Amino acid sequence: MMKAAEAVPLNLSVHVHEADAESITLEQPTTSKERISSIDVLRGFALLGILMLNINDFGAPEAAHDIPIGMPKPAFTGPHAHLNLAILILKWVFFEGKMRALFSMLFGAGVVLMTSRAEKRGAGAQIADIYLRRNMWLVALGFLHGCFLWHGDILFLYGLTALLVLYPIRKLSAKTLLTVGTFISLVLGTYALFEYTGSEHDLRLSKHAAVVAADRRTGKIITLEQKAVETEWNALVEKHKVTDASIQKAMASAQAGYWTNVNERRHDYIGSRAALEYITFIIESLGAMMIGMGLFKTGFLTGEKSYATYAWTALIGFAVSAPIYLIGILKAYAGGFFFLDLEKWVFLPYYFPREAGAIALAAAVMMVVKSNILRTLQHALAAVGQTALSNYILTTVICQFLFLWGPWKLYGKLEYFQLVCVVFGVWSVNLIISPIWLRTFRFGPIEWLWRSLTYVKLQPMLIKRQSA
Repeated sequence: MMKAAEAVPLNLSVHVHEADAESITLEQPTTSKERISSIDVLRGFALLGILMLNINDFGAPEAAHDIPIGMPKPAFTGPHAHLNLAILILKWVFFEGKMRALFSMLFGAGVVLMTSRAEKRGAGAQIADIYLRRNMWLVALGFLHGCFLWHGDILFLYGLTALLVLYPIRKLSAKTLLTVGTFISLVLGTYALFEYTGSEHDLRLSKHAAVVAADRRTGKIITLEQKAVETEWNALVEKHKVTDASIQKAMASAQAGYWTNVNERRHDYIGSRAALEYITFIIESLGAMMIGMGLFKTGFLTGEKSYATYAWTALIGFAVSAPIYLIGILKAYAGGFFFLDLEKWVFLPYYFPREAGAIALAAAVMMVVKSNILRTLQHALAAVGQTALSNYILTTVICQFLFLWGPWKLYGKLEYFQLVCVVFGVWSVNLIISPIWLRTFRFGPIEWLWRSLTYVKLQPMLIKRQSA
């Protein structure tokens, strides 16, 4: 039998041999010969890209989302200030939000792929049960990952979104999925984000505070209500100030000890704040997942479009997304990353460049796949994509060991640009180990556990090799 890396040819269609088709049972998970390799490559690409942003959280405290302020080693002073700014811009233009959005799109595509394939096998009656078990176990795995390993887990909310929404909408037309998904992302997503972060309140308060400040300058009498606005505004500004004390507090919290952090993360899953976070990120994920379902149905994610279509999509996507984040970051930088500048210039327009950029990146990857170039890298990315769940958990363990659990305790000790070097190191591990693992095993270890729990049966793990 061929090695697993060879059994996932980088063509863009599904191949099921007749003998394999006859042996497929109604409740059998996808075999390697059924996989659509372009989706594996995209999934591997997205998974690796997510770490480029997550490393900020693994490696040091931050006072703003994916902006390196509040780090013990300041990013924008000293000899590496311009290098760090360049890295920040590159991250926001090509990675920020886009990798998570692409991963969400592929999750949505996976729902359509799994259910439609099962229905073609004749498993329509069982698919709802399989789908329910699959995502209930994903919620459980995400909860364990979020509590015991790292607070930035996405699996819990992916599973929750799939359980609550995705199954009944999977048969909507591509046009409907794309239209509604885009509306959810751009409109509801922006509203939910501003409610969750309090940005809408901050912007409104800043306008009232500006009026009070203008009245003071002109010598007008300040009312009690205006004084209250002034007091609230000053408190808000003070809250967002980065000081040595705030940095040390964040450092102490992260370094409080494993079980203390586990207890804190456990509480992150309960309470009104947690409920608001669920709503915000379910909306964010749902929009991208629906877009992914629609793109899959059009054939965009499986290489069925022309090379020119992908080229134009990438060009237009980057042309409209890159300037928004570029201008936003430069405006915020010019203002010293004042929290209000970040909210106005970076987070208010967040979702449009995120979704457009994610689709542009997907198109760029599809151009590489269709060109049949960089085949060694494609095979490695496909292997990472096939073992995405295991690699996601492995990445968490590696990073937590490097920064908090292990002997080096690098948390807060590296500069911003040095964190990128750690990313490259972890990517190397993912890209080297995954293809080697799949030469012997059918699934990644966490995938095997997930499938075995889903199908209530231990799945065959070893690849059976034919004797000569």
